[in-house]
Amino acid sequence: MNGLLIAAVIAVALAVFWLVLRNLQGRQKNEVVESQMNELRRDLQTIATSQAKTTGQLETIAKSVAQRLDSFTPTLQEAIKNSAQITGQLASDAQARMAGELQNAREQISEIQRQLGGVQQASAQLSQAAQTIEGILGGAKSRGSLGEVTLERLLEDSLPPGFYAAQYRFSSGEAADAVIFLRDKKLMAIDSKFPLDAYRRIATEGEEARRAFVTAVKGQADAIAKKYIVPEEGTLDLALMFVPSETVYYELLMSADGKGLALDAYCRERQVIAVSPNTLYAHLCVIAMGLRGMQTEENVRRLLGSLSGLEKQLEKFAEKFGVLGTHLKNAAQSYSEADKLLEKTQDGLHGMLAPAPAEPLLENGQSQLGFTAGAPAASAATASSKKST
Repeated sequence: MNGLLIAAVIAVALAVFWLVLRNLQGRQKNEVVESQMNELRRDLQTIATSQAKTTGQLETIAKSVAQRLDSFTPTLQEAIKNSAQITGQLASDAQARMAGELQNAREQISEIQRQLGGVQQASAQLSQAAQTIEGILGGAKSRGSLGEVTLERLLEDSLPPGFYAAQYRFSSGEAADAVIFLRDKKLMAIDSKFPLDAYRRIATEGEEARRAFVTAVKGQADAIAKKYIVPEEGTLDLALMFVPSETVYYELLMSADGKGLALDAYCRERQVIAVSPNTLYAHLCVIAMGLRGMQTEENVRRLLGSLSGLEKQLEKFAEKFGVLGTHLKNAAQSYSEADKLLEKTQDGLHGMLAPAPAEPLLENGQSQLGFTAGAPAASAATASSKKST
């Protein structure tokens, strides 16, 4: 704070000194101009005196120049006065600006101090939160609950509800934290383990605590393999060991037993795969894709069954449709024959009902058939019968 004030005061002093120096330089320049003007007047007066005898025009010119110089002098003095005023104005403006900058600096320093107070308060709150988390994770039961809750949230975010179950109990009475239902009624068990106590001691106790950490993880892997890999109850030949802390999981990957065997390799030999929240989420995404494929396969199987039934129905329909076509063909043929027969019958009936045509008469009044006009019909029929006989 004092350093900033001293720097500001020095800057103000330098600005004032620069302005005073510029003012002095301007005054010196004005004095030089005035001296030059005086010398010019003397020279002109000398020239005017020496040339007054020879020509009157030079005298007139000298007087005109003197008058112009006299008129220029007040203008120059006014300019000098204005320059002094401008210099004073600049100095006052500079002082005002410096005062404003100092005020801004004070305000910024106050803001920084306020922000530092906020950071200190946040640090205190963060420390309190860390202590609270430390208290929560202090007991094995609390850590187990945290791991179970984290595992359940990951399963909810990754898989449909019907494809997993929490706290699944086997016939032996052992309950896994979760199982995933796969195809062919297979199960994959997941159990949450959190060897935090042994991990904490690594930073302070070194290799001895690391050996304890390795021993704890091995015991957990053996317990998972024994309890939750039960092929006779439909489980897979492997299980997942969920470590709900990325730092503990990293330590698990980097640790090895006394024989130099990596800890994760030991777990894999027991058919137990150690996973962290990130790696478990990746596994669950792959499993979800497989489950969706299974669901799609089941839907396709159902669709094929439905199509097979539809095919049989179409075959029955085609058979019935063929019978109907045969009947329609026979009916059409019968209709055609009946239509022809009806047409013949109608033609015969029309021929029978049509009137006989009139016959021409001969000159003697007899027709060509041998009977006179106006004879009774019976006689005509008798004559016709005799002629045909």
